[in-house]
Amino acid sequence: MDKKTQSELSRWLKQQSKLAKRWLTLTVVAGVASAITLIVQASLIAQILHSLIISHQNKSELIPLFVGLGATVVVRSLLAWVREIAGYRSGEQIRVYIRGLIIDKMRRLGPAHIKGKTAGAWGTMLIEQVEEMQDFFAKYLPQMALATLVPLMILVVVFPQNWLAGLIFLLTAPLIPFFMALVGKRAADANRKNFKALQRLSGHFYDRLQAMTTIRLFDRAADEKEQLHAASEVFRERTMSVLKIAFLSSAVLEFFTSISIALTAVYFGFTFIGELNFGHYGTSVTLFTGLFILILAPEFYQPLRDLGTFYHAKQQAIGAAESIVEFLNIEEPEQKQKNQQAIDKKSHCVIEARDLVVTSAEGKVLVGPISFTLQNGQKTALVGPSGAGKTSLMNALLGFLPYQGSLQVNGIELAEADLDSYRGLVSWVGQNPLLVHGTIADNLNLAQKPFTEQELQQKIKQAHADEFIDRLGLEHPISDRSGGLSVGQAQRIALARALLQDGQFWLLDEPTASLDARSESLINQSLQSALVDKTALMVTHQLNNLQVMDHIFVLESGKLTQQGTFAELQHQGTFEKMLNQQQQGLGGDIDA
Repeated sequence: MDKKTQSELSRWLKQQSKLAKRWLTLTVVAGVASAITLIVQASLIAQILHSLIISHQNKSELIPLFVGLGATVVVRSLLAWVREIAGYRSGEQIRVYIRGLIIDKMRRLGPAHIKGKTAGAWGTMLIEQVEEMQDFFAKYLPQMALATLVPLMILVVVFPQNWLAGLIFLLTAPLIPFFMALVGKRAADANRKNFKALQRLSGHFYDRLQAMTTIRLFDRAADEKEQLHAASEVFRERTMSVLKIAFLSSAVLEFFTSISIALTAVYFGFTFIGELNFGHYGTSVTLFTGLFILILAPEFYQPLRDLGTFYHAKQQAIGAAESIVEFLNIEEPEQKQKNQQAIDKKSHCVIEARDLVVTSAEGKVLVGPISFTLQNGQKTALVGPSGAGKTSLMNALLGFLPYQGSLQVNGIELAEADLDSYRGLVSWVGQNPLLVHGTIADNLNLAQKPFTEQELQQKIKQAHADEFIDRLGLEHPISDRSGGLSVGQAQRIALARALLQDGQFWLLDEPTASLDARSESLINQSLQSALVDKTALMVTHQLNNLQVMDHIFVLESGKLTQQGTFAELQHQGTFEKMLNQQQQGLGGDIDA
């Protein structure tokens, strides 16, 4: 990672810190107050020892000093607690905000982009990488201020006591941040590589976990184990690299701190035995002066040592922020932020495309140019070979992919429309119904439209989901990947959810794929009643059932090569070949 990138990432992290300015300020104030208490504590300890050893005062006369010493211990403990709590709260507040930025960006980019990376990699970014920023905000940023303020305060009280001790502090202090920065240069690169390795390992493990049945059936478990071991080994090496740098950094800081404190102690030792007679202001160096400065010496360097320790947290945060900032800077589909036009929910929906070209976020052409019109109440089937661009077209219709040309919904250009209001018009049923972790009721409640209990029961019955929901209950738990339900049951819940949404525009992506004959029949019955007077576009490979559709589009290599009714297309072109292949049971590649 070059210096410019590191600087930009560091600037971005500091910008986020403004969100928790109140907590960060409280952390610094508590640190400064603790330093003042420490100076008082050092003065009391030096005064007590001087009085007992040199002045031979009675212990009873020193009771106020002992009480004051006990009070400083209590106050420092309380201030340390306040500092820890305030630091944690600042990091927590910023982490929640950054996670919100990531989730909001994912929502805006949509599933077309999210599918380009494994679930494990997204999980690592959203959880592990954001978590690694905690110490940067909670400890490193406040410590930057304290590493300047606390040594300065100690110098202010040391110089009037002994100018040579103050000079030793002043000259040796810059060595610590210098070597800290020198050693820390490699830390950002090591952390960045570590997070990349963790993303790959997470994605690899999660994907293999999902495909465990297939892996076992094909007897590939041993090979996959070796691959997982190799990925784990890479991650182990990256982690050990980070740890080596952290230990090296700590060792360097401890070395120079020890040398500086030892130098101060040697000076006072030789002064007390009369070998040195300079550094003071014409008076002899007392035991109080020597003890007071020697007690403060480790505390003078401690903020700098802590900064060196937390400097590793900075490099961790920079390494973690790199892929997050890259993701947040991804260009989104063009959409005007001002004067967005809301698409009101009406009793009709007309979608018109003219010279439409669908592209990826990187600008690669996926579909087009094509032109078509989905008339109000018209039921249209979209068919074509695998890779023809059907899914890309549907993603564009959902507002998840950028496009060129014109794509209008009820006369409003989709790029200028308020997508939230537009998606309120849409009812969606996919071939792999996504049910969120929760209950059946939680999944049905995803519909944006408010509904009554009576409407809920009506839609459940219309989707033929009542036969198992009445038995299981609405509070039946659903785990990850629709666990606890069959594919047919999950599909009927997804259909009931779409019915509750009651959109005027229905998008159906293989709604009967992977279903048994009975479930497919029930879903088709429900759709026939649901799609009355609705505009619908359905991706399907069941060509024999398309007689009920008003219109058929045939998409090949991103182009609309045929349009018409079933009767018009069954004896011509690509549609005829696909139909014949299906009827003859040749298994032509016509999946969506």
